[in-house]
Amino acid sequence: MTHLLAAIIEPGFFANGPVRVALLAGGVVALVSGVVGMFTVLRGQAFAGHALADLGATGGSGAFLIGVNPLWGFVGIGVVAAGVMEAIGIRRPRGRDVATGIVLGAGLGLAALFLYWDTTVTNTTGATLSVLFGSMFVISGSTVPFIVVFSALALAVVVLLYRPLLLSSVSTDMATVRGVPVRVTGMLYLLAMAVAVSLAALTIGAILSTALLIGPAATALRLTSKTGLAVLWSGLIGVAATWLGILLAYDSFYWPPARHGWPVSFFVVTLVFLFYLIAQLPAVGRPGSARARQAGTGEGGPATGTVSVGTPAQQAGNGG
Repeated sequence: MTHLLAAIIEPGFFANGPVRVALLAGGVVALVSGVVGMFTVLRGQAFAGHALADLGATGGSGAFLIGVNPLWGFVGIGVVAAGVMEAIGIRRPRGRDVATGIVLGAGLGLAALFLYWDTTVTNTTGATLSVLFGSMFVISGSTVPFIVVFSALALAVVVLLYRPLLLSSVSTDMATVRGVPVRVTGMLYLLAMAVAVSLAALTIGAILSTALLIGPAATALRLTSKTGLAVLWSGLIGVAATWLGILLAYDSFYWPPARHGWPVSFFVVTLVFLFYLIAQLPAVGRPGSARARQAGTGEGGPATGTVSVGTPAQQAGNGG
């Protein structure tokens, strides 16, 4: 067993300070992204999550420009963008997509300007790569407590709104009849999603952070139709992909011929994709998971409020 571990883990892995910080920060962020991402999939808000991820480039590049920790730029612009998207959006899905697209276009224009200034005015080394593709190995230890606090806030929103989120994910009309404040619930969840995506942008980059939000959740829904269990699976899959990605990125420094190392974000996104492909295999995916996917995408789901056995709405109605 010792020889096997020595063959997989290169020397100094657990003794390396940046690696320990990356494992802690990456694990926390992956767990939060997996949990929050489950409701992103169920609510059909993948486009909003992708938009918030791309807008993270605006906050990250702006933070580099003024010389502050990128975490504040990612989280700040994410929360502001979520608020604007909700403020100018409409309850209908088409209206939400239009509002999201408008905010996304404006934000990416600012990101292009900030990245240009980062390169030409401040001469910030590696700002563009750090913002777009992340770098877990350069996260400072002093940033970890803030990551933990923001993660706890996002998780608290999901835990406190668990049943309302389940119900409104399937039918806003049913949720309204049962007294759920749908607009407030949606707004609070959008803010939690903005925080989760912003934290993921800090670790694996703005343009790749959606992978941690959507991939583990989509994979988990292939494994089980029970929402509570799917949430757990989603978090575990995200953490596994992140930790394995860190290990492979560290090991890649010892791979011939270049010995330059490969980016963590590449390994994390690739592993998430591979996990999803494996879950598609008939021997792995469970037949009951189809109903959960239908509830999340609206395909084949009930149109008049009649909820089939095993859907998130029924679980919300009877406590889980």
